Amino acid sequence: MQKRILTWVKPTSNQLHLWNYFGSILPLFQLLKKHDDAEVFLFIASMHAYTTLHDAAQLQNNTMSVLKLYRAMMQAYWLADEKIRIFNSVDVPWHAQLAWVFQCLTNMWFMERMHAYKDAVAHKKAGEVSVGTFTYPILMAIDILLYDTACVPVWKDQKQHVEYARDMAQKFNHLYGETFVLPEPIIQESVATITGTDWRKMSKSYNNYIWLLDDAETIRKKVARIPTAALSIDQPKNPDEDNIYAIHKHFLTTEEDQQLRQQYIQWWLSYKDAKQALADRIIAFVEPIQWFYNQIDEEALKKMLTNNADYCNQIAQRKIQDVYQKIWFNF
Repeated sequence: MQKRILTWVKPTSNQLHLWNYFGSILPLFQLLKKHDDAEVFLFIASMHAYTTLHDAAQLQNNTMSVLKLYRAMMQAYWLADEKIRIFNSVDVPWHAQLAWVFQCLTNMWFMERMHAYKDAVAHKKAGEVSVGTFTYPILMAIDILLYDTACVPVWKDQKQHVEYARDMAQKFNHLYGETFVLPEPIIQESVATITGTDWRKMSKSYNNYIWLLDDAETIRKKVARIPTAALSIDQPKNPDEDNIYAIHKHFLTTEEDQQLRQQYIQWWLSYKDAKQALADRIIAFVEPIQWFYNQIDEEALKKMLTNNADYCNQIAQRKIQDVYQKIWFNF
């Protein structure tokens, strides 16, 4: 069986930002180059978004926009359609069915350790958490295990999802025999966290992001607002203490990175010039993605989703049949 790589995006917004790209999308592309024969699954997690987003029109719009962004990035990087199977998990009902099996195998104390619930408890909002949010890690584990996934590129704060999937796979395998592959999280430490325009991690919650669909003027305004130290052009600067450099370095080759670091250290760069260079780099990066995004035929995209869902349903159904036979749901 081909090695399978799986990742996802939750359409709680109609855009993706730079952290989405460097923390999730770029590692996926790099894995593809390293494992040319791997089979890659990329799903739109609309079921997961529904834990907090209940506006049907907005959810539909977000899902389509994010799908188009992924297709645009694939086209910008010349990735063939067969390299990545993009699908919507709502089109594969076996996700929800297997989730019930794992809910019955999971103890409450285990779920209470999950980040989302612990955060709600810490803020005295546990009573406001939906049941779907509480059991969210179970559904995420199913998404991974259903396809015998070997590798999962994740951000550092998502590693717990993969660890939980491994725990549940081991528990099921122990009870019923070898059934699920144990997935491995793939985390690139250099991009485990992308800082936003205010030194905190880039996040919609902090309003410190740069969208992939931002126009040039908006990007320049956001970069211009990045806070800097009170140092003049004739004073040396530490790039590792500079928010501009913290974002800029992700766009650079090793040689370009060394050159930029020297400009900081040897007084060759003002903060104004550093911001201009960063804005120019980001604008040049997003331009081809935006061009392809605007060319995408939505009907053709929906057809692709249907075809990929048919393929995924065949894989998922075989796994479900195996599980149901082992737990005596099927005779």
